[in-house]
Amino acid sequence: MELKDKLISSFFAFEEQVDVNNDVHQLRTKAIKDFETIGFPRKKEEDWKYTSLNSILKEDYSLFPKKESAIDYNDVKKYFIHDIDTYCIVFIDGIYSSQLSNTTHDKIDACLMSSALHSPKYKAIIDNYFDKITPKDSGLNALNTAFSKEGAFINIPKNTMADRPIQILNFSTGNEAALMVQPRNLIVVGENSHVQIIERHQSLTENPVLTNSVTEIYAEKRAQLDYYKIQNDKSSASLVDSTYVDQKQESFCSVHTFSFGGKLVRNNLQFFQRGERIDSTMKGVTITEGKQHIDHNTLVHHIEPNCESHQDYKGIYGDKSTGVFNGKVLVNKEAQKTNAFQSNNNILVSDKATINSKPQLEIFADDVKCSHGCTIGQLDEEAMFYLKTRGIPAKEARALLMYAFANNVLDSVKIPELKQRINKLIAQKLNVNLGFDL
Repeated sequence: MELKDKLISSFFAFEEQVDVNNDVHQLRTKAIKDFETIGFPRKKEEDWKYTSLNSILKEDYSLFPKKESAIDYNDVKKYFIHDIDTYCIVFIDGIYSSQLSNTTHDKIDACLMSSALHSPKYKAIIDNYFDKITPKDSGLNALNTAFSKEGAFINIPKNTMADRPIQILNFSTGNEAALMVQPRNLIVVGENSHVQIIERHQSLTENPVLTNSVTEIYAEKRAQLDYYKIQNDKSSASLVDSTYVDQKQESFCSVHTFSFGGKLVRNNLQFFQRGERIDSTMKGVTITEGKQHIDHNTLVHHIEPNCESHQDYKGIYGDKSTGVFNGKVLVNKEAQKTNAFQSNNNILVSDKATINSKPQLEIFADDVKCSHGCTIGQLDEEAMFYLKTRGIPAKEARALLMYAFANNVLDSVKIPELKQRINKLIAQKLNVNLGFDL
């Protein structure tokens, strides 16, 4: 049985396992019908021109874990950022782990999506926000909505500053021969509020896992959000990560994506600016090896005037890996005084590596400052020669040049402990000890 047919036939069995109210039932039922019509994305679609899911859809995935898995903290503690106090929301094979989680706070609502979807306390929030900005022409989004159960619900009330970052950690144990999970996150940052969030998906064995994750983020007036995604999974794990950000007047949101591991990784990231004096930042560093395939597909939709957006993606591609960057800036006629910047710079360190880059601007306003650019090249041989004449070995010289290439993205990471962790990951990916604290 093909995966699509298996998913459709399993839907009713899934609904029997969950306590659903009528509104959620109708939403899920419509979503599975949409998925049946739309299906999985294909390369003939423009946004998926350079990325095929065929190789990962051949697996016979288990759709529900046969039993709840338990893992010991010592087995996964290296994936936590524990140099600072954080709130943690942890999932194991798609199921919430109360043992590893810590969400106790008297001002911040942080709980399971399954609880929020059925709780009278959160009904107004769910009605106003859940599944409101996800594109309705995406089969993967529809599939996630149909099977949405576990995931993080985070509500930062008005005039609240989260006193520590929140970590969302998703672990796959490998107890299933192959597993497909559908995390669904809803994050609402209230007016004048501020939060920092770190997200990670991590497999613990070499068994195949496919994660189809959807995150909706709503930033109200003057809200501030810093969101960090760490993607350094095993070569048997694949991830389609779709994040949608809706911003109101004078809000600031940034999403940093650090993609270092995984068989196939597709990041769909879309910002919608619904107010004036909004600032949106999207930055990423990608370092690949082997036959990895990592695809960044971005959109910033400038709807109102006097707003800014900044996109800066750096890629370093080795071996037979493939990178894709498809970024679009859309400026409405009413969005005068827009300041939009988009840049995608790439280094190929192997003759067999490939990068497909397509920066795009669609501008319907006439009083704007918009720029975009793309570069693809190799390391500067003159710079390499200069470093070697100063006594730096070739391997370390290459690593220093590649680190310097990606450094301006790291400069905007606002959590020092996280920045240090990412520095170490970059050093590991470059297979070198840089020899000093970066």
